[in-house]
Amino acid sequence: MSNLSRRKFIGTTATSIAAATILPSNVIAGLGHKAPSDKLNIAGIGVGGKGFTNLKFMETENIVALCDVDWEYAGRNAFERWYRAKQYKDFRVMLEERKDIDAVMIATPDHTHALPALMAMREGKHVFLQKPLTHSVYESRIMTETATRYGVATQMGNQGNSADGIRQICEWIWAGKIGEVTHVDTWTNRPIWPQGLTRPEKGKRIPKTLDWDLFIGPAKFTEYNPIYHPWNWRGWWDFGTGALGDMGCHILDPVFKALNLQYPKTVEGSSTPFNNDSAPNAEFVRYEFDRRDNLPKVAMPEVTVHWYDGGFMPPRPDELKDGEQMGDDGGGCIFYGTRGKIMCGTYAANPTLLPTSEMAHFQEPDKTIRRISNAMEGGHEQDWIRACKESKDARVEASSNFSYAGPLNEMVVMGVLAVRLQSLQRKLEWDGPNMRFKNISPSDTIRVLKKDNFEVINGDPTFDKQYETLPALKMAEEWIRHTYRRGWEQI
Repeated sequence: MSNLSRRKFIGTTATSIAAATILPSNVIAGLGHKAPSDKLNIAGIGVGGKGFTNLKFMETENIVALCDVDWEYAGRNAFERWYRAKQYKDFRVMLEERKDIDAVMIATPDHTHALPALMAMREGKHVFLQKPLTHSVYESRIMTETATRYGVATQMGNQGNSADGIRQICEWIWAGKIGEVTHVDTWTNRPIWPQGLTRPEKGKRIPKTLDWDLFIGPAKFTEYNPIYHPWNWRGWWDFGTGALGDMGCHILDPVFKALNLQYPKTVEGSSTPFNNDSAPNAEFVRYEFDRRDNLPKVAMPEVTVHWYDGGFMPPRPDELKDGEQMGDDGGGCIFYGTRGKIMCGTYAANPTLLPTSEMAHFQEPDKTIRRISNAMEGGHEQDWIRACKESKDARVEASSNFSYAGPLNEMVVMGVLAVRLQSLQRKLEWDGPNMRFKNISPSDTIRVLKKDNFEVINGDPTFDKQYETLPALKMAEEWIRHTYRRGWEQI
């Protein structure tokens, strides 16, 4: 060092420090956005399950921070893989401390989707958020408005939205290949986890690596039990939205997009037994939509959409041969037009005309929708990363950005509302702009199963079913817009 001048030493040291420092995009002078060759600083919230897969598809960028309430669950994969990233349990602390974050990936249980996403967007951070977008209708509406207000790049984690199948379905329908669509059947094989359960009477000891209070977050407090976490939270109303919430944003996606849907005008549901704790094992939901503006080559008349899950299935079309599979193993949908039918599998995969023999001489219309390569293997995440690096004014929005995903998710969680309110025994009329039901009065009540015991005593079956009666309007308002637990920000 005796041969180095002080000025040269300081200059060399400063250069080394700058090279080792990961800077946020907003410090790049003159651009106003990140150049495609520069890397985003991405933080992950909920990284022990699906979030780990999403982050792996984002490894072209800098993974700088990881947040999860269960460090044992997250540590199996994420903490080991991105060991340089700082670890957090509370996303509020992470977002407060780390000012170098450009974008956030969120894959928590449904009930904790909205808060971290809203906090991030308000700070100008881009957001990738797993499906379903939110736990309630109101949260979806606020997410849509907030993303627009702050001009951030957003994407919901329904990867099929970036694949070719949904684009083909849209182009076929918009070209008038099956005429006017008046009905659609959709279905899934979910749930593949337990549902229709009763809340455990006693809690269990909380694992040392789990911050249970943070897991509960804005929901009402419930004592810890491994029946909730990890993974099987989806079947509990406080944390998840059942099979419809899990797969609706995938399977209803091509229906919503191809038919230019918005708010349903009515919705009604039925199901196997359920209670106020856990979703039913099987559901049926019927949506009705008003006529939309006609397209150049096809009209958009009134349409009904049916949803089936838990083993319920729609009728088989006459055009399917005996033994020919309807959709795929995970589910699918069938569009009924005035001049033909289209069938696809889960994620809008492998669309085909019915009968399938029609495909032998089918001439596909021109490709009018931007294609995204490798959508199901990281292309969906990478398209969001591309959008994050583009300036707000010149950005090509990601395929399932919140201006699209928010209204789609409203349709999905509307189905959840219909199931929970089914004891009203009516077709529920929906006022979309004001997020309220038009035909539920203050005097209406719903009857919900509270206890369902069965045992054989002296050879005779004994049934003990108990119900609770609840004010329908009050419950509907709470399920549309949740009251968060004290100490958590209200939105």
